[in-house]
Amino acid sequence: MEESLKFYTEVLGMVIVEPLESMGPTKGSAVTLKSQGSEQILELNHYEDDSPFCSRYVNGEELDHIAFDVHDLTATVEELKRKRVEVLVEPGAIGGAIGWKEAYVKDPNGIWIELLERK
Repeated sequence: MEESLKFYTEVLGMVIVEPLESMGPTKGSAVTLKSQGSEQILELNHYEDDSPFCSRYVNGEELDHIAFDVHDLTATVEELKRKRVEVLVEPGAIGGAIGWKEAYVKDPNGIWIELLERK
C-alpha cells in the first residue's frame, strides 16, 4: 500500500481525500485519492495475506486498466520517464487516427495506466 500511495501521490500528483484507515474484520485498509481539478475518486485497497478478501492481481483478469486525461501527453510521458516509471506504449503508437493520443504506463503493482490526450 505504501508503495502505491507514494506512486499515485508523488509521481502522478494525486491528493489524499480520505486518509489511510483500517477496515477491521476485513484485515484490510483503504485510502481515497483524486486528481487535482477533478471530482473523480480513486480508492486504493490493500488486504493482508490471511484476509478472506485478499487475492493476487493477475494482469488481464478483472481490472484491465485505469485512465487519466492529460493536457500534454508527450510532456507527461517524458516526466514519468524521468521519474523511472515504466512506459508500456509510447505516445502515438495507437489512437492517433481516432481523435486522441494515448500512452500506457505501469504502476508499482503492474496495473496499466492509460494516459489520454483528447484532441
